[in-house]
Amino acid sequence: QVQLVESGGGLVQPGGSLRLSCAASTSIDSFNPMGWYRQAPGLQRRLVASIDSAGMTNYADSVKGRFTISRDNGRNTMYLQMNSLKLEDTAVYYCFGYYGQNYWGQGTQVTVSS
Repeated sequence: QVQLVESGGGLVQPGGSLRLSCAASTSIDSFNPMGWYRQAPGLQRRLVASIDSAGMTNYADSVKGRFTISRDNGRNTMYLQMNSLKLEDTAVYYCFGYYGQNYWGQGTQVTVSS
């Protein structure tokens, strides 16, 4: 049973930074792609960023230049470095990985507030 566990969410002021982690219970070498979605209250879940097994990345326009996705296959962990956070980045962030099917984490709350 593959499990993905997010961590690193919390409360941060506008302009601040957070780093989310997504730890897998198994090797992520074959996960292709992996990434992050987010869901704000009353809105649909939307893709934030993804990374494939070759390290190619893709970002939503709203986070380009502020967020950086990365993966450490040796640690079976994926990261999302979030800088210059804005109020509108407030959401529950979910990590996912595709290996035959989509696997999802349980979500971690990110709240940007002054």
